[in-house]
Amino acid sequence: MLMRNYDSDTSFSPRAVCTEPAYSGLSWAMLAKNETFGVGGKSEISLELVPVPLLHDPVSSSTYMSSPSESRSLLHLEVDESTQSAYGTSLDDNDDPEYISRKVVERNLLRKLDFRTAYLVLIYILNQMDRNNAAAARLRGLEKDLGMKGTQFNTLISSLYIGYVFMQTPSNFILTRITKPSLYLSSCMSLWGLLTTLVGISTSYYQALSSRFLVGFLEATFYPGAVYLLSRWYRREELGYRTAFFTAGIGISNAFGSLLASGILATMEGVLGYAAWRWLFFIEGYLTILVGIGGMFILPDFPSSPASWLTPAEHNLAQKRMEEDSDGHGTADPTSSGGFAVVLSLMTDWRAWLIGTALCCCNASLSFNMFFPTLAATMGYSPTVSLLLCTPPWIMSTITAVTVARHSDATRERFGHMTFALLMLITGYVLAMSTMNFTVRYISLFFMAQAQVSNVILLTWISNTFARSSSKRAVAIGFMNCIGTSGNTLSPYIWPSSWGPTYTNSYLICIVLAISCISLCWVFRRHLERLNEAAGEEERELNLAKGYRYLL
Repeated sequence: MLMRNYDSDTSFSPRAVCTEPAYSGLSWAMLAKNETFGVGGKSEISLELVPVPLLHDPVSSSTYMSSPSESRSLLHLEVDESTQSAYGTSLDDNDDPEYISRKVVERNLLRKLDFRTAYLVLIYILNQMDRNNAAAARLRGLEKDLGMKGTQFNTLISSLYIGYVFMQTPSNFILTRITKPSLYLSSCMSLWGLLTTLVGISTSYYQALSSRFLVGFLEATFYPGAVYLLSRWYRREELGYRTAFFTAGIGISNAFGSLLASGILATMEGVLGYAAWRWLFFIEGYLTILVGIGGMFILPDFPSSPASWLTPAEHNLAQKRMEEDSDGHGTADPTSSGGFAVVLSLMTDWRAWLIGTALCCCNASLSFNMFFPTLAATMGYSPTVSLLLCTPPWIMSTITAVTVARHSDATRERFGHMTFALLMLITGYVLAMSTMNFTVRYISLFFMAQAQVSNVILLTWISNTFARSSSKRAVAIGFMNCIGTSGNTLSPYIWPSSWGPTYTNSYLICIVLAISCISLCWVFRRHLERLNEAAGEEERELNLAKGYRYLL
C-alpha cells in the first residue's frame, strides 16, 4: 500500500520516518511481513517502508511504481483487524510494488506491440490474394487468353512456390544480420506487388510464368520472416495466438478476396480495353505496393534495435522477457556465431527433416485452398456465384483458427490441436468424395477450410522447439518452411482438371498426406516427451528447480 494522508493520531506516521534527505522526492510503499498472532484478536506485523520512485508513462499518461531500489526495516507495529482493513494492509504477493510495476509496463508493451504487428495481417491478406488470384482469373478467361493447354495452368500455380523453396532459408539468414526487418520485409512486398501487375499485362503463357516465378522469390521473404519477427517479441505461451491472428489473413483473404474478385470480374470487363482478369492483377498489385510502403513506418524491428514507440522501461522489459523465455535452453541474444554452420547442423539433424517432412505433408494436404473457386464451381453455379460461395467457409475458418490457437496457447499443447484440425480436413474430404449433392459438398468445403489452422500450430510448434538462439531459430524456421513449401510446389498437380468434377483421386491423395503428417508429428511428440522426462529425472537426482520443458 502507499502511505499518504494519514491522521496524526495513528500509531504510525510517515512524518516520523521520512525526514532523511536521501529519501526526498520518493513515493513510499509499506510492505507487511512476519505476521504473528497475539492475544485478544490482534496480530503483530513487521512493516518495511520501501522507497519507490514513481515512473510516468507518456503514452498511457499513468503513473506507477517501479521496483524498490532499496528497503529499510523501520517499524514493528501492533494492529488489529479493523486497522488492517482501514489502511489496506495486505499480505498478498500481488501487492509487491515490483510485481505491480512489471504488470503495468508489460500490459502497455503488449498493447503497443499488438497494434503494430496487426499490420502483418493486412500484409498477409494481400500476400494470399496475390497467391490465389490466378485461380479466380481462371474463371474469366485467363487460360484462353494466354493460350494455356494441358497442365500449363498447374505449372503456373506451381512456379510461384519454386522461389519459396530456394529463398526462405537465405532470407531468414539475412534477417539475423540486419537491424531493420521492417524495411526489408516491406521493400520486398512492394516489389512483389509491382511484379503482380506485370502478370496483368502478359500476352503469353511464358510471360505470365516468368512474372509468377519472380513473385515467388520475393514473397518467400515474408511468411517465415514474419513468424521469426513475432518469435523475437512474444513468449512461447503468447506466440501461438499471435501467429494464428497473423495467419488469420488466410481466411480473411480467401473470404473477402473472393468478394473483391467477383466484383472486379463482374464489372471491369473491357474497361480501358483490358479484360476483367487483367484488372484483378492490376488492382491487387497496386494495393500491395501501397501497403508495403506503409509497412516501412509501422512494422516493429527487433527488441535489440532502437524503438522510439516504446518507453525505456518497456524496451528493457521486451528484451528481458525473451531472456526469461529462453532460460535453460540457450540464449535469446540476437548475435550468434556459426553462419553456415547453423544450416549444416540443421541439415544433419534428423528432427529437422522429420518435422519438415510433416510440414510438407501438411501443406500438400491443404492444397485444396489453391483451387477453392474451382471446387466451388463444381456445384454448377456461375463464376460470380461460385466466388461468393467461397466467402462463408473462410469467415468461419478465421474464427476457428483464432479460437483453436488461443486454446493451444492456454493449455500449452500443440500436437492434439493440430490433429484435431487435420481430422476436420479428412472429414471434409470424405464428405466431398461421397456425393455430388450440392448441400453435402458445400458442407465439405466448410470442414476443409477449418483445417487451415493445422499449419499455423505446426509452424508455431517448430518455432517453440528449435534453437532458442535467435539466429538459429531464424534459420530453423526458414529451413523447415523451405522443406514444407516443397509440398506446395508439387500439390498443384494433385488437382488436374481431368480428375474433375468429382476429384476423388485428389481427395484420396490429400487424406493419405494428412494421415502421414499426423503420424510424423506423433513420433516428434514422443521424442520431445522423452526429453522432458529425462530432464525431470536429472533435476530430481541433482535436487534442481524445474527448468525448461518442450511444449508437446
